Amino acid sequence: MTTQKVADRFIELARQGKIEDILKELFSSVAVSIEANEEMGPKVVEGLPAILKKSEMFNSMVEAFHGAKISDPVVSDKYFSASWWIDTTMKGQGRMQMDEICVYKVENGKIVSEQFFY
Repeated sequence: MTTQKVADRFIELARQGKIEDILKELFSSVAVSIEANEEMGPKVVEGLPAILKKSEMFNSMVEAFHGAKISDPVVSDKYFSASWWIDTTMKGQGRMQMDEICVYKVENGKIVSEQFFY
């Protein structure tokens, strides 16, 4: 798959709320995930099993999900980015909105890295 096709599929699944499907379908088994800080867990996570576990951990911290918006992708060569906004109530923290820029690198039709800026 081209970077554009991966990006389009990613956005399609994200808008349907199918985050686990994104990870299982589009990510390489050796992908790396890099957070802006350690507020939501480890800053760097390596390998798809660890990324899936990180996603499960985040979901376990959410008390209620109120909505989300993701932009169309901006694609250049092996990279694509999107702006992602979510509105949640986090357990013990109250309701909050999170706004971030997400950058993904694609090689051989799979996402090999993701990095978040917020």
